[in-house]
Amino acid sequence: MSHLFHRLRARPRSAVAALALALGVAGTMLSPAPQAQAADPAYQVLVFSKTAGFRHDSIPVATQAIRDLGAANSFTVTATEDSAAFTALNLARFKAVVFLSTTGDVLDAAQQTALQGYVDGGGGFLGVHAAADTEYDWPYYQQLVGAWFKSHPAIQQATVKTEDRAHAATSHLGPTWSRTDEWYNYRTNPRSTAHVLQSLDEGSYSGGEMAGDHPITWCHPQGTGRSFYTGLGHTQESYADPAFRTLLLGGIRYAAGFAKADCRAETGYTPLYDGSTAGWSQAGPGGFVSADATLSAQGGMGLYWYQAKQYASYSLKLDWRMPGDDNSGVFVGFPASGDPNSAVQQGYEIQIDATDSADRTTGSVYGFKSADTAARDGALNPPGSWNTYEIRVEGERLQVFLNGVRINDFTNTDPVRSLQQGYIGIQNHAAGDDISFRDIRIKELGPSAPATTYEGESYTSSQGVQAADHAPASGGRTLGYIENGDWAGYAQASLTGARTFSARVSSAGAGGTLQIRSGSASGPVVGSVSVPNTGGWETFATVSTALTGTPSGPVFLTFSGGSGSLFDVDTFTLQQ
Repeated sequence: MSHLFHRLRARPRSAVAALALALGVAGTMLSPAPQAQAADPAYQVLVFSKTAGFRHDSIPVATQAIRDLGAANSFTVTATEDSAAFTALNLARFKAVVFLSTTGDVLDAAQQTALQGYVDGGGGFLGVHAAADTEYDWPYYQQLVGAWFKSHPAIQQATVKTEDRAHAATSHLGPTWSRTDEWYNYRTNPRSTAHVLQSLDEGSYSGGEMAGDHPITWCHPQGTGRSFYTGLGHTQESYADPAFRTLLLGGIRYAAGFAKADCRAETGYTPLYDGSTAGWSQAGPGGFVSADATLSAQGGMGLYWYQAKQYASYSLKLDWRMPGDDNSGVFVGFPASGDPNSAVQQGYEIQIDATDSADRTTGSVYGFKSADTAARDGALNPPGSWNTYEIRVEGERLQVFLNGVRINDFTNTDPVRSLQQGYIGIQNHAAGDDISFRDIRIKELGPSAPATTYEGESYTSSQGVQAADHAPASGGRTLGYIENGDWAGYAQASLTGARTFSARVSSAGAGGTLQIRSGSASGPVVGSVSVPNTGGWETFATVSTALTGTPSGPVFLTFSGGSGSLFDVDTFTLQQ
């Protein structure tokens, strides 16, 4: 924080910097090297490079490059071309599995099942280059890698556009990157199902066949795990390139779960700041310097606000970084004014602050509601790293997502304030609060669709479960007798367009995990939520989770946990 003129922290500060507002420079060079960060805990990575088709001569040097990265960054590498490594027991040793220019059919049915269970159950997958030229007869693999290979032109120089400069794999890069490689075309465009980190400028080389929208590096949640793919890395020279090695390291750290990122598919956003300060205005002292498509706070206290338009129902996304115990915030829902206090008194601030009281630290609605600190701490990258906020405003409801994880859900009831119309802005807090912002973008939303609620016992297909009578339940019945491995399907309940899932549950048993799957009981996991012991079979509680990817198809609920009856499901609700 924040409350702009209401407090300053009692700690030493550097001299107040002079106000500097400069037009952004479209950088083509690499950004400055990221600051040193605390080492990850030691972990293991499996590198798999079996080929049943074309074999790349870069595999040995690529394997050694990953070993070198591991030696410098807390992980050890097991390299193999033996498919027998793919058992549930063996994969459990590894935080991430790298498919390094694999080709053709390299896993049998049992090994495929082991890999799918590993990733959907929380493991990490990273595909490099020809990993997209693999397992064409296994539909799940297309979803896992993101897209299958189609063709490629001759090796040549091309311009790579950095679409996401917050992800650990790409935050070191400038907006564009000129390099030589073998540029794959893909059978489908992954943009609707994955978050694109880099794409190719098809006008910069010959042989691009993706109609001008050509993703080349992307990531996405997969079940409760993570998937990352890059089409770069054909040539041996790639693995001596420090910038490419940093990209690989960021991908490995994301897949392993240490580098947090919002890898949900993202379409339909309009840039508010991507290097140009058009439409922005400073209220109060201090300001922001714009360089390398990055806004950096200078002095304070003031507010840099987008005065060109006010917004009613929207998803606002932006990337932010603080080098240490720094302070800033994002303001929403305030009226037009040259006085920064108007945002404090009539809007809401989403806080960015490493240390403060619970309702005044990162992820809080400042002074009104603390973030879910456990969820926040699990999603937060440390100081010196980039983080991504999504601030979603619908009516008087304000949700905050940090690196793709919902950490706050607040509803305004203050008659003096309203979220239904207002402006957005970012805060320069004080001299020494060195916060930076990138890629501020917004998507306007239509009217919120009503939530749809389904009775748990109204399943149309199932395994193991039965309806159970409980007087306090909706309709007097629940989905009951749930044990480990059971499932229930609901042909009448479509996931298309759904963003959140909630369920009314009860348990006098072990509790467990409820997974939401799309299309079948073995379909992709689009959400997962823990169900606690609620204190009795007739004592109900509500659990909820955001849904990932672009879910579609009928709902299937699958259940896991210990022995005996786990929990009951009274109703579940899908919200778009």
